[in-house]
Amino acid sequence: MADPVSDTPHVPPPTSGGRVVVARWVQLVMLPLAVLALYALASAAGVVLLLFIVAAVIALILNPLVVLVQRTRAPRTAAVIAVYAAFFTLLPFLGFLAAGPVADQATSFANDVPGLVDDASLLLDDVQEFFDDNGINVQIKGENDSALTNLQDRIVEGSGEIVTVTGELLRLFIELSFHVILVIVLSIYMLIYAPRIGELVRAAMPPGDGTPQDDYPTRVQRAVFGYVRGQLLFSAIMGFSAGVSLWIFGTLGIFPEGRTYAFAFGLFFGVMELVPYVGPVLGALPPVIVALVQDPLTAVWVALLFVALQQLEGHVVAPNVFGRTLRLNPLLVIFALLLGGQIYGFVGALVALPIAAVLRETVVYLKDHLVFEPWGTGSPLLIGEGAPPAPVVAPPVAEPPEEQPTERVPSAAGVRPRPLREERGE
Repeated sequence: MADPVSDTPHVPPPTSGGRVVVARWVQLVMLPLAVLALYALASAAGVVLLLFIVAAVIALILNPLVVLVQRTRAPRTAAVIAVYAAFFTLLPFLGFLAAGPVADQATSFANDVPGLVDDASLLLDDVQEFFDDNGINVQIKGENDSALTNLQDRIVEGSGEIVTVTGELLRLFIELSFHVILVIVLSIYMLIYAPRIGELVRAAMPPGDGTPQDDYPTRVQRAVFGYVRGQLLFSAIMGFSAGVSLWIFGTLGIFPEGRTYAFAFGLFFGVMELVPYVGPVLGALPPVIVALVQDPLTAVWVALLFVALQQLEGHVVAPNVFGRTLRLNPLLVIFALLLGGQIYGFVGALVALPIAAVLRETVVYLKDHLVFEPWGTGSPLLIGEGAPPAPVVAPPVAEPPEEQPTERVPSAAGVRPRPLREERGE
């Protein structure tokens, strides 16, 4: 009969939510091949891969809204259509609400353009006079016209080139429209088949413990949705700060036009904050240009204002907003933006941070559910279950001599032991 006590420790069967061990041969062979295969696929896919990535990001953003509509017991397809219909209805409505103040300020700006042009012409005349008085051979103003008139003539002369470029722009517009429609169609299909896609992802990833906090698709969706929520909040804060700051500059008389166009400039700056990397610079250009036409010193003050806002953005607003939503190191954020812009240009930089959020959740999830088998001795099952290593068996030691059996007999002093009869030879 086999000995019930075995030298091999008992290993319990793996349970749901355990840790999957990546064997040494997988680490050595499969992982490098997987990296090379992904790189070859990304290089060959090009724009197609970018379209699928953008569609996936949009689907991850809208999926919580689809789930919310499904709670009314609507079919998933109907919920997807309802979310897209609400989105394309809400967007023009928000534009209509903002169109009134923006249109008023745009009309006011158009009425002020002749005065701004005259101020700029006088400024150029003063600069030309300064150059002439100091013997600087720079011709800004001619005898009978100003530099702005020369600029107008050059624009008229270049109108032929504009006609030539129009065909190329039309082709790019048609191509961009096709890509936008394709992204919308792909995102709709991804939203409709999201439950099946989620099951496939769960089957490919190590199993979780069954809770939403340890479900990989749910964590990815929360990461992307949290980034979008943080980005919208961040843009709103920065746009409001820019508008209020320009209004204060206009009230103090530093930049009078800032009070007049505070809403339009603030709204434009907030929208440009949605554009990564170059958005803050583009958002600051309109007020700086208007201030430059008025007075170079005023332009300097306005530029310093936006530099201060960007410092506030980078050191106070962004760490507090994205620190709770994106949870990425600022260096990784900059690296993701630069890498996305280098690979896919502006659109790559636009989707770089959501992809970085997904990669972060992937790394954290795999870190909690994968154990790389060490390059030494040990059982992969024991490593996966987190059991301690097998104890080291000590060498056998010599047993002490066996004691002889005795019996207890009465005596005058009490009970004393004595050898048994067979030991006494009785």
